Amino acid sequence: MGRWTDRLAELGIELPGVVTPLAAYVPALRSGSHVYTSGQVPMVAGELAAAGKVGAEISAEDAKQHARTCALNALAAVDSLVGLDSVVRVVKVVGFVASAEGFTGQPGVINGASELLGEIFGDAGRHARSAVGVAELPLGAPVEVELIVEVE
Repeated sequence: MGRWTDRLAELGIELPGVVTPLAAYVPALRSGSHVYTSGQVPMVAGELAAAGKVGAEISAEDAKQHARTCALNALAAVDSLVGLDSVVRVVKVVGFVASAEGFTGQPGVINGASELLGEIFGDAGRHARSAVGVAELPLGAPVEVELIVEVE
């Protein structure tokens, strides 16, 4: 075990299996000292956990939990490529929220991902971020999250 895998165990968090790509891409790619993940939707055991727009079919609080799931899926992709314990810090989070007309709470939704990364990585989990409202996401997902992490 290592620093981050020990922390996951302390928190009682298990990384899921890597989500099978939905199209022609890889889950994560290393370039130099950074790993870039593909956008991850809230897949659980091979199924989309929820579909719909935030502010209509999906509440902001439920969407925040789905953003957390997305971040776990992204960490699983990082772990499968380089091992989670090689992470030095989280550099950037980009979150997309399928938003109903008039919904402006995207930052609160993406906090689900950001707060999880803080729980796991502490100060090394503090990151730059974008939280963007969009009309639609793949499969009708309410949220999608991608990460950039620095690795050893």
